[in-house]
Amino acid sequence: MFRALAAAFLIASPAIGQTLDGPSGPIPVTRMADGLDGPWSFGFLPGGDVLITEKGGTLWRLSDGPKTEIGGVGPIEVIGQGGLLDVLVPRDFAESRQLYFSHSIRQGRGAGTALAVATLAEGADTLGDWRVIFEIEEGSQGGRHFGSRLVEGTDGLIYMTVGERGDRPSAQDLGRENGSVLRLTREGAPAPGNPFIGREGAQSAIWSYGHRNPQGAALDAQGTLWVSEHGAAGGDEVNRVAEGANYGWPVISYGTHYSGRPFEATAKPGMEQPAFYWDPSIAPSGLMIYSGALLPEWEGDFFTGSLKFGFISRLSGDPLEEVQRLEGPETARLRDIREGPDGAIWFLSEGQGALFRMAP
Repeated sequence: MFRALAAAFLIASPAIGQTLDGPSGPIPVTRMADGLDGPWSFGFLPGGDVLITEKGGTLWRLSDGPKTEIGGVGPIEVIGQGGLLDVLVPRDFAESRQLYFSHSIRQGRGAGTALAVATLAEGADTLGDWRVIFEIEEGSQGGRHFGSRLVEGTDGLIYMTVGERGDRPSAQDLGRENGSVLRLTREGAPAPGNPFIGREGAQSAIWSYGHRNPQGAALDAQGTLWVSEHGAAGGDEVNRVAEGANYGWPVISYGTHYSGRPFEATAKPGMEQPAFYWDPSIAPSGLMIYSGALLPEWEGDFFTGSLKFGFISRLSGDPLEEVQRLEGPETARLRDIREGPDGAIWFLSEGQGALFRMAP
């Protein structure tokens, strides 16, 4: 089914002939879907169909014909950077039919980041039983820094990134989930064994904190969680997420504030250093750690998109270094990047309003 889908779009796509630089020469890039308005995320269903979210609240299904809208998306608070955000297709989807979505939700006079679950019956064109199963504590205002990527860990739990909502000090406040990576059960409860369970005044769902606005998250081959996150004018980071760790925002950071004022420090005891940082900022979004299935030279490399400059950044080595920037018209304001079921590299361009597939 997946090869049939790819072949059908290869025949019809207007993007045939476009390429990006691979390890052994140009790699063809194929436009798989277009006409998207504010696309934010995508995920693969068994059999090869693709789900695509738009920030305004639309969910699309891409199969072997034109994309079709999936109904049943619950109430979404579309505000600033918030809306319908990530989609997670869990490993047991074929049996459970469950899908998970992160989105912004109205909270009094403000808005917060929430997690919803819904079902998609086989052959259905509408979600069933949309339920919000988690939302951060109330108190956030404005429309900035919702996060919010979803990753299913090797433990079957859900890791959810949350931005500090533009409220910098909240990232150091364990009494709020702002600026954190959360670890949740499939029912949306704090996962057993979380590091701050039982600590007075701390939120039990927090796994790590001190993050600014993580909009990329992925597991490596060993099952370790990594995130990419926005800094200010400088200091975008890639971080290896560790249980209970403090990643320092806004106390430590590289680069400068938007005003040009330097940060208090770049390092302090008890605060983690990034595995890699950009200065000036590239505004990273989406994160993929590649298996090497179709391009073995890139096995284990990290890929993230640049919203600001419109390229794919490839990172490699230990310590991580940026070794390549893959750039073309297709990578404009790149929002998400993922490895497909057959090892192809798929990416979502907000600037193009399109989903692309890159494969030799």
